[in-house]
Amino acid sequence: MKTLKLSLKNLTRQKRRSATLAIAIAFGFMIVTLFDTFVSGVVSNFENQFTQLFGGTVLIQGLKKLPPEAGQKNSSLINVMEDKGYLQQIVDKSKIKYSYLNHYSNTSATMIFEGNTSNAVVYGRDLTDKNLIDALQIIEGNKDEFTLPNSIILTDKTAEALNVHINDTIIFKTTTIYGQNTVEDFIVRGIYKGNSFLSTLMAYTNIEDLNRVIELPEGGYTTFTVYLENKNDQYKLAQFIEEEIRKDGNPVTERALAVETNPANIGKGIEKQLTPEEIQWDGIKYAIETIYDELPFLSYVFFYVHAITLTILLVILLIVMVGIANTYKMVLYERIKEIGTMRALGTERKYVKRIFKNEATLLCLIGAVVGMLMAFFIGYSVSQITIESEILSFFLYKNHFTFKVSVFSIILQYALLILLTRLSVLRVASKASKMSPAEALSTVK
Repeated sequence: MKTLKLSLKNLTRQKRRSATLAIAIAFGFMIVTLFDTFVSGVVSNFENQFTQLFGGTVLIQGLKKLPPEAGQKNSSLINVMEDKGYLQQIVDKSKIKYSYLNHYSNTSATMIFEGNTSNAVVYGRDLTDKNLIDALQIIEGNKDEFTLPNSIILTDKTAEALNVHINDTIIFKTTTIYGQNTVEDFIVRGIYKGNSFLSTLMAYTNIEDLNRVIELPEGGYTTFTVYLENKNDQYKLAQFIEEEIRKDGNPVTERALAVETNPANIGKGIEKQLTPEEIQWDGIKYAIETIYDELPFLSYVFFYVHAITLTILLVILLIVMVGIANTYKMVLYERIKEIGTMRALGTERKYVKRIFKNEATLLCLIGAVVGMLMAFFIGYSVSQITIESEILSFFLYKNHFTFKVSVFSIILQYALLILLTRLSVLRVASKASKMSPAEALSTVK
């Protein structure tokens, strides 16, 4: 504690010099922190856009083969499942934490209103699901009416393209799961803000209504999804579900085979196992994929972001460390008689060395904390700006940039700062501690 107090007091002896070094460190840490949190937030928003599109982090589909039609050689596939309880039981058995489970039906459709047309991917969901409604920025419509028969929720872009308003009736053209064309009338009950190109292609209706239109059995669905609390658990959960389904004797895709055949794109490898003319199975075959299987580049983005951040940090720190090393050579010269006096009064060498190391470390920590606080302030200020841009919409959350703070990154940055700072003054501190009292006191400045 005495050496810490003395080190802190020494920082005030040359206020201008200490302030200059602290400002340089603060600026470096501000740049690094802003870059790290900004890019992490952008990537996270981009990933969340696709997670919302696919409906979860881990996706399970059930595919059933239909016998070949007259005159045809190959079978066809339909996507249908009716076993929510079975899959939920497996997920719960894994003990992996998830935010919530979901199931939905989906189809591609063309919507028509007074001669205007628009295409969309329509999801049949439980429109009383708070997680879904909270995720949508409803700008028009009464949420209590979403569950009325044949209700549909459109994006503002789709509503504008069709020139529809709340309670207008649109013509809904799609195909059944058996490939037959079908038409139905739907009533616009809600309009939500489309924050990206992806969301403008999405519409929502009650799952029972969509199932009836596309001829899914009552209580059926096409996809079962899991929203994990930690997205890094998705591979582990997917593997666990696959093993449990196989233990029960049900046909299921093989991740190991997909990795072997398509290591760069596991999703493609899984799709190859669902070709009816090549692979034979009875009943429903389960296909288990993760968001990273469908979009493999996402799993590498965060790694590269933090690698770039770490590289920038190291460059900045090395520049600052050179300045600190040179500064403390001058400090040693200025305090040489003071060191001699301390040594003559019985101060041990290790304490002299510790004073120099602690002083430099405290200086860098003060600068780093100030820089980080500045980064947080700038980040918060930028995140309050509403941005209306189609080009940037992929990277925004509700029309705002977000800054995602990684506790691990901060700890790593400070650990590197302390390590490099102490190394940069190690030579000067060792030289100071090895001076004999007579040598130090007799030195002429």
